[in-house]
Amino acid sequence: MSTIQKSIDVQVPVHTAYNQWTQFESFPNFMEGVEEVRQLSNTRTHWKTRIAGATREFDAEIVDQEPDQRIAWRSVEGPNQAGVVTFQPEGTDRTRVALSMDFTPSDTTEKIGAATNMVERRVEGDLKRFKEFIESRGTETGGWRGSV
Repeated sequence: MSTIQKSIDVQVPVHTAYNQWTQFESFPNFMEGVEEVRQLSNTRTHWKTRIAGATREFDAEIVDQEPDQRIAWRSVEGPNQAGVVTFQPEGTDRTRVALSMDFTPSDTTEKIGAATNMVERRVEGDLKRFKEFIESRGTETGGWRGSV
């Protein structure tokens, strides 16, 4: 199993960063390789990704969600992964977004990606693109404030 931990500071209030992260269907706007995310229920999403020429589809479930604090998930089929993203206020208009993800590479391409830190670089790039996305908008595209 591989673990990735990355964080970034964004220049928006914690509720804005959190609300945007609950809008899973917007992830293709800033996550490289994510072609589509469909929200199936309050706790279940369906993902379609294309990484290194390989297309995958899988479902993930939210296992813990506290507004303005954290969202934790795990895959329920397909790639073995789980993670948590946390939101820490750093003043009134700044938020630290920290992501920790565990995954088990399942094929040769994923093993090479893990060994060469490709996945780690992708996560870091996704966080940078999230920062650009939310800061350029200044507001979230929506939000879900429920707890799981």
